[in-house]
Amino acid sequence: MAVIRHEKQRVGVFIDTQNLYHSAKNLYKAKVNFGNVVREAVGNRVLIRAIAYVASTEGGEEQAFFEALNKLQIETKTKDLQIFSGGAKKADWDVGIAVDAIKMAPKLDVVVLASGDGDFIPLVDHLKSLGCQVETIAFGRSTSGRLKEAVDDFTDMCEDPRRYLIGYKSGPRRGGSRAGGFASRTIPEEQEPEEMI
Repeated sequence: MAVIRHEKQRVGVFIDTQNLYHSAKNLYKAKVNFGNVVREAVGNRVLIRAIAYVASTEGGEEQAFFEALNKLQIETKTKDLQIFSGGAKKADWDVGIAVDAIKMAPKLDVVVLASGDGDFIPLVDHLKSLGCQVETIAFGRSTSGRLKEAVDDFTDMCEDPRRYLIGYKSGPRRGGSRAGGFASRTIPEEQEPEEMI
C-alpha cells in the first residue's frame, strides 16, 4: 500500500517515552533524541500536537528532561511511577495515549505512534476506521511485528541510530531522512538527564 504524504496533512505525534527510552537503553546503551524523532515523524507536514507521555518520580530527577521537551514544543503528560511491594516499577500510559489519539483524531489526518508496543494494534485499527492514516516510528529490533503490519507506514530508527540517539558512538551511518519542515532544533545533550525513569 502506498503511503500518502503531502504538506497539508495535519499530524499528531504520540510518544510512548518509556518504550523508546528502554529500547534505546537496551539496544544501544544510549538516550533518545526526541526532537529528531518528532522531526522525522512529521517531515514536511503540519504538526498539530506532539505529546510525550512520561512517568514522574518523587525525587523529580526528570525535571530537566521535561524542560528540554517543552523547549522543543513537545508537550508532556506525566503520571506518578507506581512502585509495587516486590520492587517492580510501572507507569503504563497505553490507555492514556489511546484516549488522546481517539479524541484528537477528528482534527488529524495522520496519527504517528512513537512506540513499538503491540498493545496499540486495536488503537491502530480503530484510528484507521475513523479515516486517519496511522504511522509508527520506533526501533525495529524491539517493535512488534504485528504492529508493523497493522500501520500504514513504519519508520525503523535502527536503520540510522545516530539520527535518533544521543551518546551513540559506534556503527555505520546509513540512509537519508524524510525530515523537512519541522523546526531544526534538537535536545542538547546537556539538557538530557543522566537517567530517566
